[in-house]
Order: sequence, then structure tokens, then C-alpha cells
Amino acid sequence: MMLGVGEYEIPKGKLSVVVTYLEMTAPQPVRAAPAIKGFSMRRVTNPDVAWYRDLFRRVGALEWLWHSRLDLDDAELDAILTDPAVHVYAAQLDGQDEGIVELDFRTQGLCELAFFGTTRSLMGKGAGRAMMNHAITAAWAEPIRLLHVHTCTADHPAALAFYQRSGFVPVRQTIDIEEDPRLTGMVPRDSGPHVPIFD
Repeated sequence: MMLGVGEYEIPKGKLSVVVTYLEMTAPQPVRAAPAIKGFSMRRVTNPDVAWYRDLFRRVGALEWLWHSRLDLDDAELDAILTDPAVHVYAAQLDGQDEGIVELDFRTQGLCELAFFGTTRSLMGKGAGRAMMNHAITAAWAEPIRLLHVHTCTADHPAALAFYQRSGFVPVRQTIDIEEDPRLTGMVPRDSGPHVPIFD
């Protein structure tokens, strides 16, 4: 259905976000990133479901209402994480996993930067630039013609500009309306305090 110009009321109990889709059609130069004491990146092969859920929650669910992977049961999630075309990296600070970079190559010739973010312990340190440099380098090391990502208005307010500075170009937008995960119990009610709850 095509939406006309106008104002649309969102039903109570729903979460609405504007999603921006971005693409990169050729490798972009890496951006200078500060040296961070104790910071490192590691590839996690065949990630354990419990480990992944913990990091996913700490990075995205509690702050930014990420929940798509929490909606999956263990078998569904394990099938994704153990697929050789899905590459999961953890950003570490002093040996603790505090960030995630997930590259999905399951569609031939394409790579989706499926998840990207850090916990508060890495925010404001320049870790995002180092992680994006790693993501771009790893993605374009494979035979792809396109790297794509999406972000929404529930994400960090600087996310869209960060992706654009990294070389991604916005190509389309959608409005997504879904069940509010705070009301279904998928994430705690006090998650994503920057997004109001209507119940």
C-alpha cells in the first residue's frame, strides 16, 4: 500500500520507526581511528547461542530496542550463526566482548552489515571507526559487488551520519510498524528510553 502525504496515527502497543537503507558499491578508504588501550577485534566462529544473545542484548536490545534475533528460538538462531556465510566478530576491551560486527554473505555477491554496535563501555572512544574499518575490509575481501546496511530512528541518533561518513549512500526509506518488544516482554520495559511507549 502506498502512503499518501499526511499524518498517520500509530496504534497503541506498536513501535514505529523510519528505516533508512544504505549501500556501498565499492571499497571505501579506511578512516583514521584512534589507538584504544585494550581494544581488539576477534572473529568468533560458530558462536554459542547464549554468548551471542548476551552480547546482542548488551549492545542493542537494552539501548536501541534490537529484538529480531531475540524473537528466534535457539535452533533458528544457531542455524544462522553457524552458517559459514555469516561472519561474526566481537570487539573487545581488556579481554571482554563489548561490541559486535556481523557480516552476512548468504546472498551471492552481496554482503549485509547485519549488526554493528558497542556497549556503553566503548562509546565515545573511536571504537566505531576501528570496527567499521574492520567491517569494510573484511566485507570487500570477499567477492561481492555490494555492501549494505540499514538503520532506524530507534538506533543511536548518530548512526545514520556515521554510516554516511563511512562511505554508505542512502538509497530508500520505509516506515516499519511492529509490536513494541517492551510490551511483549522481549526486552525490559525500561529499554530504549528515548523511544516512548504507548500502551
